[in-house]
Amino acid sequence: MIERYTRPEMGRIWSEESKLEKWLQVEIAALEALAHYRYIPKDIPTQIRKKANFNIKRIHEIEKTVQHDVIAFLTNLSESVGSAGRYVHFGLTSSDILDTGLALQLKEACQILLRDLAELIAVLKKTAVEHQRTLMVGRSHGVHAEPMTFGLKMALFYAEFKRNQIRLERAADVVSYGKISGAVGTFANVPPRVEAYVCENLGLKPAPVSTQVLQRDRHAELMTTIAVIGGSLEKLATEFRNLQRTEILEVEESFGKGQKGSSAMPHKRNPITSERVAGLSRVLRGNALAALENMALWHERDITHSSVERIIIPDSMILLDYMLTTMAQVVKSLQVRKDQMRANLEKSRGMVFSQGLLLQLIEKGCSREQAYSYVQDAAKKVWDDGATLKEAVLKDKRVLKYLSTKEINSTFDYDYHTKHVGEIFKRLGLTK
Repeated sequence: MIERYTRPEMGRIWSEESKLEKWLQVEIAALEALAHYRYIPKDIPTQIRKKANFNIKRIHEIEKTVQHDVIAFLTNLSESVGSAGRYVHFGLTSSDILDTGLALQLKEACQILLRDLAELIAVLKKTAVEHQRTLMVGRSHGVHAEPMTFGLKMALFYAEFKRNQIRLERAADVVSYGKISGAVGTFANVPPRVEAYVCENLGLKPAPVSTQVLQRDRHAELMTTIAVIGGSLEKLATEFRNLQRTEILEVEESFGKGQKGSSAMPHKRNPITSERVAGLSRVLRGNALAALENMALWHERDITHSSVERIIIPDSMILLDYMLTTMAQVVKSLQVRKDQMRANLEKSRGMVFSQGLLLQLIEKGCSREQAYSYVQDAAKKVWDDGATLKEAVLKDKRVLKYLSTKEINSTFDYDYHTKHVGEIFKRLGLTK
């Protein structure tokens, strides 16, 4: 991933040095297991751990000849440990190291993503609670529908990201598995107890069954989960972008001192951060598709997945880390224009109360078809003549046949339409 979207902590996990450190951890853990069960001399792990080292430049030199990154790593490692190096990789296959090392990287990276998610959830919660009673118009199909609150809108995203948190926890668990089962997963040269020892030592679980590789449905589940979270981020970013349009202008991204919105138009204050997040979500979806393609391997084992994963896994983990923290900052510094929300709510001149009128007429004995027609006719006058809905129905004898002026007036009440928002907040655990 390019530096522009790479945060240092996550970037370090996916550096080549970090990858090789994980490989070394797996190799040493395997040696400790072999020594523990007396398959190799007991002092070998200590000898190797004292001297074990690797040099990335030297590994690249070796790889030019051997055309195999794990062999290049093992050759360089053996150069640093002397005669004891003959026990390195004893009974193992390359993917024992590759896949178990990758599991360590994924587990570490997922903890960062879960922390990022928790921070975004906390910001969404705070914003939802703060604006629980902040009135705005609810829209459907982009058109004014009924009154709602900005807090309710944020509560919706809070609930969605709580679900994403559960999804990611589950996916993180699914990829936190290692394997030390040999070339075709039969434990022909290293028994299962060695694998169990290694995985326990590394904080992983042993795969119940594997071929030469861990099966890629595990990684596909994580990558599709990342794409779903990216979709939620795009959904939130798209809402902010829409609400920042000049014609609406109910919220704005924070605009820093000295910031410029356009090279041509000095007045511009564009939602560039939300646009960036929305765009990056497309990369996550594309990578998820590639992860799904990686599932089908010849006889459950080839390396068509390997070249793909070198790109898609680090890139997706790095991008999601960036997107989550970036969006949390957008929400935290969001400018909420309450007065504009109220002004927009009143632009439709009372038509947001049409359903209340419809139901009142039905309760008073009017058929649904007639009631709908009466309210729709009144709404047409609002569109065509510039009247308010209240003014239109107060002049309609058909409506007055069923409803008194007092009953009509009582319908045009914003609080009535948002009276149950508090109950929704209780359901979500946002209020006591």
